[in-house]
Amino acid sequence: MISVGLLAGLSLAGIDLPVSAPAVAVPLGYDVIAAGIAVAAYGTFFAMPWRMLPVPVLIGMLAHALRWVAIAVAGASAEAGALVACLVVGIIVTPVADRLRMPFAAFAFASVVSLIPGVYLFRMAGGLLSLIMRGTTAPADLLLGTIVDGATALLIILAMAFGLIVPKMCIEYLFPGLTDSEPAASSR
Repeated sequence: MISVGLLAGLSLAGIDLPVSAPAVAVPLGYDVIAAGIAVAAYGTFFAMPWRMLPVPVLIGMLAHALRWVAIAVAGASAEAGALVACLVVGIIVTPVADRLRMPFAAFAFASVVSLIPGVYLFRMAGGLLSLIMRGTTAPADLLLGTIVDGATALLIILAMAFGLIVPKMCIEYLFPGLTDSEPAASSR
């Protein structure tokens, strides 16, 4: 629905969303602050207790900083950057969510909500709309750009899912006492 609203608003103004536009570098500080604001907004919208909100905000800011470093410094792809960030979040959030008695899924997703590949999804939706409107006269570059944006979004979402779930599964399997919320029964 967000894509529909964005594309409808742009079409009313007579503006197209370019497919596969070049990325603009954002300074690390701005990127981390924006990520923190996104996490706080998401947590607030979904009624996360205010006293617990700083934890996913800080974890989300760390995740975005790790993603930024992976991409800008190490030269990783957006997909690899999201995987690195989510692996670290999964390692941190698994015991923390259990300790705070918060649902892992809500806590972990709130921490990485700012990594959602919205721009790729929006550009893919705009490309699909342009392909439909132009029909057989659409240039091949439009089709290719739309496919690239969609594939990039899909790979980022898969990287995020694996990055959050695999550490949780490994930690719970290898260190079951670390995430047990109930104390072990004492033997008499």
